[in-house]
Amino acid sequence: MAKEQFVAQIADIEKDFPQWYTDVVLKTRLVDYGPVKGTMVIRPYGYAVWELIQKHLDGMFKAEGVENAYFPLLIPMSFLSKEAEHVEGFAPEVAVVTHAGGEKLAEPLVVRPTSETIIGNMYSKWVQSYRDLPVLINQWCNVMRWEKTTRPFLRTSEFLWQEGHTVHASAEEAEEETQKMLNVYKTFAEECLAIPVITGRKTEKEKFAGAVATYGMEAMMKDGKSLQAGTSHYLGQNFAKAFDIQFLDKDGAHKYAYTTSWGVSTRLIGAIIMTHGDARGLVFPPKVAPVQAVIVPIAAKKGGVNEACAALEEKLKKADIRVQTDYSENSPGWKFNEWEMKGVPVRIEIGPRDLAEGKVMLFRRDTLEKREAALDSAAETVASLLGEIQKDMLEAARKRRDERIVYADSMSGLLAGVETGNFVKAGWCGDRACEDKVKEETAASARVYAEGESAQTCVCCGKKAKHMIIFARAY
Repeated sequence: MAKEQFVAQIADIEKDFPQWYTDVVLKTRLVDYGPVKGTMVIRPYGYAVWELIQKHLDGMFKAEGVENAYFPLLIPMSFLSKEAEHVEGFAPEVAVVTHAGGEKLAEPLVVRPTSETIIGNMYSKWVQSYRDLPVLINQWCNVMRWEKTTRPFLRTSEFLWQEGHTVHASAEEAEEETQKMLNVYKTFAEECLAIPVITGRKTEKEKFAGAVATYGMEAMMKDGKSLQAGTSHYLGQNFAKAFDIQFLDKDGAHKYAYTTSWGVSTRLIGAIIMTHGDARGLVFPPKVAPVQAVIVPIAAKKGGVNEACAALEEKLKKADIRVQTDYSENSPGWKFNEWEMKGVPVRIEIGPRDLAEGKVMLFRRDTLEKREAALDSAAETVASLLGEIQKDMLEAARKRRDERIVYADSMSGLLAGVETGNFVKAGWCGDRACEDKVKEETAASARVYAEGESAQTCVCCGKKAKHMIIFARAY
């Protein structure tokens, strides 16, 4: 009965996925609403997830030779206007500071929506010779985009992210870097977040404002919608020319450099929630779970149960497992429900009878399965189980996604596909009008080109198709 009452606090995931999402992020204390419309307060449990994401990704970036730096939050308005397509793309989302220190500013300042402009300005000073290249810099920071419709983690006016900005001597090197970082993201999403992703080039309509080409990483959520989980942009010489990033090459000629930018954000936390969550709440992959194992004492005041829990907790910590023991006065049933909702991968139950038999009971959050384990080797068993869970969660998510990728050769087929929660592969003639019509009639957008696949006819106009596109409704 307790479990039914507890889960009743969350909307039915099958009937109202958006409300389920909101309920889960608030009731598990991942996040709360900020006092300014569209902002969020990331609470300790949610921020712990972001710290783990940062830790894993930062190590992967540094392994590729990327260094961290920090650039100012405020950007001169004139910087945005230097790259016409860029300023047009971001104009509706920009927050502007016009007064400071009680006086009107000579030039308005933009609260950074992204940092290509201010970083380009600095790179123009730092890059003088081919010997200065490549420049591989990343920053972890916040950005501001004045969104009209917001939802915690998925789309907020202010959010946390990382943005990498690189400079290269040739188009080939810059394109290679763009693809390399996209693959770093894909490896991270699959190996750390247990989220299978589809990567590929975006259409002109969907690309980043000011880029030559944008490559996206698309993840399927449990309701069949797509979430753009990361992007990598080949910027060509657009920003180099706008900000005069030139270098003296080996042949003695001054040349404009080629640049890239790439980023992921706290939106990844939303991706984890909507990829793995279930009717009971969160389900965290072990690598980014703030608490990987929780120990729940049963009849704690009897037969040395608390002492046994403390001893096991110490062993788990020595094995580098993030563990917590729930010594609260709440009933075991309440604790089970609480930690299940919070998505902890493994629950360990220890009671007097377990101690007498030299065993513990292990519960897997992902499959809801229970198994016995010897108390003496419980730390080793839990470590192994966490690895098993990480692997199984990716496989389950991949199977679920692959079963929901369908093909369509007509608008009615495309509409039926997305309405039943699928990614739809369909032909496209390359005409922007057809892409717009698909969006208008089905609420689905072109996510990425389906690499290595071709189609006979355009799903919209029936003319010869130039590309196969993955269409989906998206967050």
